[in-house]
Formats: sequence, C-alpha cells, structure tokens
Amino acid sequence: MTRATAVRAVLAVAVLLVSVFITLTMSPRLGLDLQGGTRIVLQARDTATVEADRETTDRTLEVLRQRIDSLGVSEPTLTRSGEDRIIVELPDVQDPRQAAEVIGRTAQLTFHAVEGPGTEKPEEKTPDGEPSDGKTPDPDTVPDPDGLTLPDEQGRLLALGEPRLSGAGVEDAKAEFDAQGGAGWAVSLEFRKGAGQDWKKLTGEAACHPAGDDRRRVAIVLDEKVISSPQVDPSVGCRAGLPSGATQITGSFSADEARDLALLVKGGALPVPVEIVEQRTVGPTLGAAAIDASAQAALIGAAATALFITVVYRLFGALAAVALGAYGVISYAALVALGVTLTLPGLAGFVLAIGMAVDANVLVFERAREECADRPKRSLRSALTTGFQKAWSAVADSNATTLIAAGLLFFLGSGPVKGFGVTLAIGVAASMFSALVIARALTEIAANSRFVGDYRNVNGIARPGAVRTWLVRKDPKLFRNPARWLVVSAALVAVAVAGIVVRGVDLGVEFTGGRLVEYSTSRPVDVETARDSIAAAGFGDAEVTTAGDGDLSVRTGKLDNDGEHALRTALAEEGGETTKVRDELIGPSLGDELRRNALIALGVAVAVQLAYLAVRFRWTFAVASVVAMAHDVILVVGAFAWLGRPVDGIFLAALLTVIGYSVNDSVVVFDRVRELWGANRRTPLDTIARRAVLQTVPRTVNTGMGALFILVALAVLGGDSLADFALALLIGIVVGTWSSVFTAVPGALALERSAKSPPPAPGKGKGTPRGKARSTRRDPLDNGARV
Repeated sequence: MTRATAVRAVLAVAVLLVSVFITLTMSPRLGLDLQGGTRIVLQARDTATVEADRETTDRTLEVLRQRIDSLGVSEPTLTRSGEDRIIVELPDVQDPRQAAEVIGRTAQLTFHAVEGPGTEKPEEKTPDGEPSDGKTPDPDTVPDPDGLTLPDEQGRLLALGEPRLSGAGVEDAKAEFDAQGGAGWAVSLEFRKGAGQDWKKLTGEAACHPAGDDRRRVAIVLDEKVISSPQVDPSVGCRAGLPSGATQITGSFSADEARDLALLVKGGALPVPVEIVEQRTVGPTLGAAAIDASAQAALIGAAATALFITVVYRLFGALAAVALGAYGVISYAALVALGVTLTLPGLAGFVLAIGMAVDANVLVFERAREECADRPKRSLRSALTTGFQKAWSAVADSNATTLIAAGLLFFLGSGPVKGFGVTLAIGVAASMFSALVIARALTEIAANSRFVGDYRNVNGIARPGAVRTWLVRKDPKLFRNPARWLVVSAALVAVAVAGIVVRGVDLGVEFTGGRLVEYSTSRPVDVETARDSIAAAGFGDAEVTTAGDGDLSVRTGKLDNDGEHALRTALAEEGGETTKVRDELIGPSLGDELRRNALIALGVAVAVQLAYLAVRFRWTFAVASVVAMAHDVILVVGAFAWLGRPVDGIFLAALLTVIGYSVNDSVVVFDRVRELWGANRRTPLDTIARRAVLQTVPRTVNTGMGALFILVALAVLGGDSLADFALALLIGIVVGTWSSVFTAVPGALALERSAKSPPPAPGKGKGTPRGKARSTRRDPLDNGARV
C-alpha cells in the first residue's frame, strides 16, 4: 500500500465514523408531508394609511417567507386565504410560540433624534400662557408637543423627533457578541449608501449637544418601542457624525433575542400589521402506507443499482457499490447536521443521487478499461491510476457546473428552490469524496493483490465491456450529416411546444391556489381512509391532513360547490355526519415573487455555467450544452402537457434535477472531444466527435441505467405520491442522454463551421502547463531498470 492510498483510507474512515456518529445521535428534521407541523393563521389589519387588501397581503406574505427562512425553518408552506388572511404551516418547529411571536411582529424600525425629556401630560399654564411654576423654559429644549414620546430602556420618557431613517435603509443586520466592549449580545447594522449619509447627519447633529444631555442621544425604535438610545461618543465632533455608516444596537439582549431582532430588521417591516387568529397542529400530508411504500421502492432501486454495477464491473463494481453506501451515510449525515428539512421528494432525490453518484466511478473504470485495452501487459494498478488521472477533468468540470448552479440557487432563490440548492451541493461534495477518496482507496488496495491482477475476469476492468466491443466493431458513422439530428431534435421540440399550446400546462395548487376545506365527522376517520375515499370520488390530487382535534383538512385546486359537495359526501360514507367547519379560497404557495426569484436564480446559473464552459472548453461547446439543456426542459414540460399530469412543486424539483443531469452528460462528451481533438489537431472534427461519442457511450449507458433502476422502482412501487416525480425524471434522463449525443454534439459541429478558433492545445484541460511535456507516471511495480 502506498502512502497516498493509506492517507485516503484513513481520511475515509475518519469521515465515515463522524457521519455514523451524527446519524445515530441526531434526529432529522422532517417536512410537513412526513411529520406534519404547526399551522398559524394570520389576519392582516388596516392602518391609517394602508388597506389590508389582496396586494398588500401578498407583499406581507413574501416578507414573512424571508423571516421564516431566516428562522432556519426549511420547506414551509405560506398561502393567502381570501383577501386578507395568511396561512403559515411550519414543519418540525422546536418552539411554536417563539416562531409565532417572531412571525407576527410588524418590525417597523425607525431612527429618531431625541429632542429632550418627555412628559406624560402638557404642563398647566396660567391665564397669560406662562408655565405654572413661573419659569420661562429655553425654547431650544422644549420638545414638539405633537412629537412622539416614548420611554427609554430605563423607563424615562423621551421626546422624539420625526423619523430620520427607517429599516429600509439597513443593508445587513447581524447578531454579534461584543466581548471586548462588554456590551454582551448586540445587533450590528450596516447601512446602504444613501442611508449611511443620513445616519452620519443624524449623529452629527446630536454631537452638537454637550455630553450627558438627552439631545446627544439617538433613539432606535422598533414597533413604537425604544430598544436602544445610545449617546453619541464624546470623540465625535459637531456636524462630523459617525463616518462608518454602521451602528450597533445594544440592549441587554440574550443570544436568541439578538438573533430574532437581526432577522426581523434584515427581513424588513411588514406592509401591514398582522394578528394571530389561530394556531394548531396539523398531521402529515402523506400517510404511513405511502411513506413505507416509497421507502421500500427506494431500497429496492438502490439494491438493483448496486447489483448492476457489480455485474458490469465485477470486483471493482462491488467496491464502488460499497463506496455508494458510504456516500449515502455521509450525505445523509450532512443533511441532518445542517438541519435541512427532509421531504419525501427530497428523500427520493437523495436516493436518486446515490444512483447518479456512480457516474464518477463509471468514468474512472471506463478509462481504466481503455488503458488495459491499449496496453494489455501493463499492471492493473497502473491502469487504474491512469484512469483516475484521465477522468479527473470530466469529473471536475461536470461537478463544478453543478456546484455553480447549486450556489446560485441558494443565494438567489428562496423557499424550496433554496433548499434544493443546499441538497444539491451536499450531494455533489459527498459524491466526489465517495468516488475520489473512498472508492479509490478500496480499488487501489484491491489492485495491489496478485490474485486480482492475475485473474482478469475478476477485477472487471482488465477486459473491455460488451457495449464498447460492439461499438468498436460496428463503428457507426454518426455525424456524417449532423444536420439531420438537429432536425429530429427540432421536431421533438415542436411536438412538445404543441402540447404546451394545445393541451396547456396543468399547474398544481402550489402555482394557482385553490380551496381549503375542513370537516368534522361524527365518527373518527383515519387519514388513509379519508384519502382513499376522496381519491375514489375523483380528487386524487387532493392533499388530506388532520387538523386540531380530529378534524380533516382538504386542500385542493379549483373546486366549485358541486365538487365540495362530492367531497363531503365521500367523507360522510366513512365518518357519518360530516360538518364543514372551514371553507376558504387560498392563494398559491409558490407565489409570484418566489417564482420570479427562482427564474432569476436559474437564469443567472445558466449564464454562469455558459461562461464557465466557454472558458474551460470553447464557446461553441458551451452554447451547444445550454441549447441541449433547454431542449430537455421543453421536452419534459411538453410530455407532462400531453399526458395531462400536474406541474407542481414536486415537478419543479424533478426539473431542476434534469437540468443538472443534462449539463453533466454534455460536459463528459465534450471533455472527450477536447482531449481527442487536442491530440489529433489535423483530424476532421466530425471524426473526432464520432470517436468521442463512441468512447463515452458505455459511461452514458451505465450511469443512466444506475439511475433508471431507482426511478422505475419509485414509479412502480412508490405509490401515487412519487409517481409524477419518477416519471418526470425518467423522461428527463432519456431525453438528456439523447440530447448530449444527438443535440449538443451536432450543434457544436454546426457552430464550429463558422468559428475561426484553432483546435485546442494538446493536453488542455488535463492540468498540463502549456509548453511543458506531460510527465508519465511509472508503473508502481516497475523499478526503472532497462536492458
């Protein structure tokens, strides 16, 4: 065993031990569909200047969504009910009271100049208008009688001037512990550029008054309560002000109070105040039977994938399957440790990622097979090492594009899009660690065994696979006329667009809103029974949960009165007398702003990926990859339009996964094109592209099969809850595999005809400095002696 292998083995064991410890000692945070949570109903109230109508309630909902994200609550559900109510459903909240208090605060933050001590009542005056004590007050110290008077932190009344600055001028707010200054927990505010000047002017005016004078203070007011009124430091000169444009709110806060205040200020004030009118617990949206069926399907699919990899790559495939198991433990531990909320589609995506994580191992093994085929007498360890080296650029570029997308979805998106970014980033990082550290350590240890090296049918990489052998023998001329493939792809897109135009897209209740009805039954009704009864009545997409003390809550799309009557009749067959206790029209949980943020995040992610691929490859390859990705998205949406399946939040998660898969496939193909073209600069590009595709087809087929086993199991055995998720991904993987070969490559060939860039330099993308010879690694069993 070499030193590098030993280091990888020790690192793998250490990470696995930590992951197992986290898995056994920490509980996961489950979503509303698996565990239920807390439902809070908020009533928006009019103010003197703003009416609580549909528009202001929608704006209030988006501010609340930002606050809930800052609270660390992932995958919440927020919908508008009627014109002026908001329904907030929070999964797995540790302290519902604290969450309700933070959510319900208006958070109007203002900054005021202090005009002097305040008085509760106007002073009595003599008939001639003088104060009753006979003293004539200094006009500079008399506060405005129409101004705001509030008690400070110690209870002393202060007369405050008009608001000079609001929370809208705050760019960032952070809770920090000031150990050096002795102030304890405080909230640091960073002002925007214009607001920073206003703050400097406000503190400069206060600094013109002597130390100890109330007028040298600045009052920071939150919801008409003075939370801090510090004196401007004596070192600050008159009219100079605080130059930093930043300040710190102190007030004997605890850590939780400081964090809550920071998120309120950063999230912004509510357009209108809200009042909590109801708070109750709700049950899971999925029943135990559906969850069990999905779990069994996931296990069967993962086992089938591991078996497939073992059959294809024999011993090394079995070791890769072990590494995939380690990947599952590591990524699950990371999700639990970071507090990511686990939903059923999220868990299904997690299992699917196990199947897709085999991609890096397949790339390495196929490369090693090529090395063994080119030099049959070289050692197994040497072929494996070269396989890892040559596969590195494809692994790095494909995962880099995915990490770029994940980061931008997290920073620019909100709600479920942000959560998807976190899950995606964790999956990519764990996948690379599994393939490049754990699997490599295991396979290198096995490659050192004389038994494994001598018996070539055992290790799985010493002989070429059946797919590669068949392709080499047939050598099909795929790109003799690349335009025909583009015509086929264009025809498929036209059919998909026709489905979207003719049939329309059936948007789910998350996008359109619908109706929320609650029923009380004379006999207890199990949720599973209620779901079956409602599905039998023709409402298979309805979401049924328990609410409060045994009531049944039904959330569905557009529902007329006849449909509501059919719902009640279906429940009455099982529960006896059924009474409607609530009936409300609800808005979309994926509102306009969330959708807009998601589209912006996705657009920026595509643009950054385009730039990255243009730098790492060629602009023609980058454009072709993005066109292939758009092709895949349109085909998946069009297929759902023709099939009449709903496009909802679960479909959104599947579509984002398809986008990542499509880009990865294209990157792998273009990485091989770049390598072969750099080594054969005089060979026609269509010949290079044909060779690259034929060499990467085994990887594409084996990786796709690994994911398909899991998806078929989820679609067939996972029940209705995951059927659409699995169907969208099945279509996406098939069209993604097609487009990476028959859309991206012909598109790049067409673009290259008009491009004037020379072929890539030899070895580009493999980490070889330009102008330097590529060093060759000596076989570990070769002592260097020559005769």
